[in-house]
Amino acid sequence: MQNYPLLSLINSPEDLRLLPKEQLTQVCKELREYLLESVSQSSGHLASGLGTIELTVALHYVFKTPFDQLIWDVGHQAYPHKILTGRRDQMPTIRQKGGLHPFPWRDESEFDVLSVGHSSTSISAGLGIAIAAERENAGRKTVCVIGDGAITAGMAFEALNHAGSLHTDMLVILNDNEMSISENVGALNNHLARLLSGSFYSSIREGGKKILSGVPPIKEFVKKTEEHVKGLVSPGGTMFEELGFNYIGPIDGHNVEELINTLQNMSSLKGPQFLHIVTKKGKGYIPAEKDPIGFHGVPKFNHLSGELPKSNATPTYSKIFGDWLCEMAEQDPKLIGITPAMREGSGMVEFSQRFPQQYFDVAIAEQHAVTFAAGLAIGGYKPVVAIYSTFLQRAYDQLIHDVAIQNLPVLFAIDRAGIVGADGQTHQGAFDLSFMRCIPNLVIMAPSDENECRQMLYTGYHCGKPAAVRYPRGNSVGVTLEPLHALELGKSKLIREGKKIAILNFGTLLPNALKVAEKLNATVVDMRFIKPLDITRISEIAQTHELVVTLEENAIQGGAGSAVAEVLHVQQHNVKLLQLGIPDFFVPPGSQAEMLTALKLDEIGIEQKIEDFLRQSQH
Repeated sequence: MQNYPLLSLINSPEDLRLLPKEQLTQVCKELREYLLESVSQSSGHLASGLGTIELTVALHYVFKTPFDQLIWDVGHQAYPHKILTGRRDQMPTIRQKGGLHPFPWRDESEFDVLSVGHSSTSISAGLGIAIAAERENAGRKTVCVIGDGAITAGMAFEALNHAGSLHTDMLVILNDNEMSISENVGALNNHLARLLSGSFYSSIREGGKKILSGVPPIKEFVKKTEEHVKGLVSPGGTMFEELGFNYIGPIDGHNVEELINTLQNMSSLKGPQFLHIVTKKGKGYIPAEKDPIGFHGVPKFNHLSGELPKSNATPTYSKIFGDWLCEMAEQDPKLIGITPAMREGSGMVEFSQRFPQQYFDVAIAEQHAVTFAAGLAIGGYKPVVAIYSTFLQRAYDQLIHDVAIQNLPVLFAIDRAGIVGADGQTHQGAFDLSFMRCIPNLVIMAPSDENECRQMLYTGYHCGKPAAVRYPRGNSVGVTLEPLHALELGKSKLIREGKKIAILNFGTLLPNALKVAEKLNATVVDMRFIKPLDITRISEIAQTHELVVTLEENAIQGGAGSAVAEVLHVQQHNVKLLQLGIPDFFVPPGSQAEMLTALKLDEIGIEQKIEDFLRQSQH
């Protein structure tokens, strides 16, 4: 830490608050350099944190955290917060098994008020926290930081709408960098852009003057001429004012002194306050400023060269999906690709560029995405919704009410299914087979490799009813891609014939199943379909084997193994059943391989589980 003379003194925000204001610019400089150095060695979210350095310093300087409660949305931008709140020296362990959590996490620190990972939860939780503080009469302040991407979600609007009507003391800070994880879209983004193009803000930006230079001291100014300030910035008021907030801004989010002055003044104001700050994602590190999307989440890299390592591995499942989407769009003008703000993560960049008329990014709005797809299907089009497993959880009602009940041909391409790895509990796609399996009219498929993934997407696209294909994060196996053809619905595939033990595999753990089967001379079936199930195959297997093992990268409760158990029960087969999958707890961060080992879903773990079961059943 010898390169960081001020930062090395800050072991908590108390230490930060002891420093004179004049030293804070230097603190920001050191914090930015340390963030860059540590993340380049550990991997993790980078560009968002670089953009919130000054804001983080100002918030902890003005507010008496943890007594005053600071709530971060999503959490991508909270690395600087972790560094200032006693976790500086643990940063090399972030996102690793047993290390720091990648997001604010309540169990990790009293400074982390809300555990986050998904977007748009901060204002709802903040309002609840603010009302609780008001009832305690403790004089606590509540501050929520939300980005311009996260504020596009319906949930954020619902919370703003509620907060504005209650007149509770709370501060919402909109960190506006014109980005979510990807470029921001939608009417709200256009509204924010109009606020930023106002003559008042433009003249300040271009002239490099302080936001409130040439006006009376801010204290007096805010008290006397609140309305005047608003008039200068946004003639006719803003949407946020209409919702009942006192809107101030936009101000420069990289001027730490200006932020502190503004926050100090706003902290004494009553009722719901809204501060609009403008930042640059990746600020202070030229490669990240030029490519904020590429530097959003980074592997380990050389921060001096600024080059991210090239991957030589097999294509990811996301890329396999993106290529399939382009292939289908060439043949079918009725295909429509829909993503809730995750074009890059879902492998849809090429599709969005080649087929802009068939592509919709609906911003962070999972519920809308699904019902929008239902509307397109009613209109005679063929929508494909690309969505992460844990984000589909947010649109569960829409999946049931708007797609499945109406039996509409909407295809769900569900990415990040099963163990996601370093992002931890909020992002592990552990529940989709369980929560989808109980829905009538829905075809559910889990490929064992990338060729099967393509064929399943094709099958789901053409089956004329709601269908879901779920595939994992990460690289495919490297098999040959065959021409597209429809699979017979509900038909499994016998991979290996053995004796006594049969492994029914659902998804990409098939290679592990085969290795174990070789050792135990077991039968292996690639089940492919969770719904409809291949009941004929299960019945045959039950009659010819002593033990059926189900294998899935999903919660054991209610998953594919439970579906097999239901069939065996109904048909009254006298065969032993062992269900392998994700046990009944939320899986913490760690690499995918580490977590699969910990859950005993790797080759050694599967073999051990089967042998332990056989031993116990003999007693």
